[in-house]
Amino acid sequence: MAKSIKEMRPVYVVGIGLDRYQRISERPYVELGLAAIRSALTDAGISWPDVESFYLGTALLGMAPGRAMIKHLGATGIPIAQVENASASGSTSFRQACIDVACGLVDVSMAAGVDKPGPPLKAANAGRSRDIVGKRTAPVAHFALLANRYMAQSGITSEHLASVAVKNHRNGALNPFAQRQKERSMADVLEPPFMAGPLTRLQCCPVGEGAAAVVVCSEEAVERLNIDSNRLVKVMASVSASEQLYPPGTDIDSALTRSTVFKAYDQSGISPDDVDVVELHDAFSIEEILYAEAMGLCGEGEAAELIATGAFDIGGRCALSPSGGLLAMGHPIGPTGTGQIVEITRQLRGEASLRQQPNAKVGLAHMVGIGAVCLVHLLQKV
Repeated sequence: MAKSIKEMRPVYVVGIGLDRYQRISERPYVELGLAAIRSALTDAGISWPDVESFYLGTALLGMAPGRAMIKHLGATGIPIAQVENASASGSTSFRQACIDVACGLVDVSMAAGVDKPGPPLKAANAGRSRDIVGKRTAPVAHFALLANRYMAQSGITSEHLASVAVKNHRNGALNPFAQRQKERSMADVLEPPFMAGPLTRLQCCPVGEGAAAVVVCSEEAVERLNIDSNRLVKVMASVSASEQLYPPGTDIDSALTRSTVFKAYDQSGISPDDVDVVELHDAFSIEEILYAEAMGLCGEGEAAELIATGAFDIGGRCALSPSGGLLAMGHPIGPTGTGQIVEITRQLRGEASLRQQPNAKVGLAHMVGIGAVCLVHLLQKV
């Protein structure tokens, strides 16, 4: 029978680093990635030769960008691999690093993510997507249709939908690594242009550049490398899944989220009521509403009102997207899932400053990607 992460060697997050998510700049991706990697090494109190395997999540950089980046840290001969899994690329790189440590293949592994979109890559990727998946509905149109259906079924208003973006922009304004660092009022969020259906510009995530890195290790490495045991965060579950066959009209991403999240709950022994902080795939405002319900954080049809009344604010019963989420933190694609682990680790350590969720002990990271795929990680304060 297959084993879960919890049933294998314990895995701990010991180092985290970010390079700010931002609009496209003149900085090369190598500089972005190295900044995050060096920050993670410094945070862990280790050096590059201590890292025994390396995974890079990226969706837009083309073939084998990792070696060109990490060669600047020194040629140590470690195994490296590039991970591409759409929006879940960074989440998948983190999972692979965890598997290496849990299986005993290495004692120290690093997961990183970096992306820097550009016109030539966009053109190449567009052609490749047509070859693989055929004609697709634009993501914003797809989620606008889901928003319209949810609003019709539940009776929520445009203001309920916009409340997600108001909250997440408020959180992003407290995050020095966020692409959008400005509080937005309800009037700001509802202001045209409408990108599709009820979704305005500020209810859609920005796609820019950025980088994130996470170091994971075993208990043996914690002792051998004199890593501060007071800042350890344990990986309690790591689940990866892809879509199955669903009845016509099913919201696939929500159904896949529900099954993946509850598998993580089962593996870890953690329940929805135990979760203090969540970073989820809120590329469009409706997603936070749909996924909060799919995760069992509230009942069906309840999330919009709970978000609007502050239950999922920082300081509420569970903080949703305290980083600002994809809506404000940004969505550079390759780094996004790894960056979620960074934020949750900060929260569980009590190091999130003005956006700290009080007494946070359990965090959940969730990403979906075109395919559809879903990655869920549960982390717990040691």
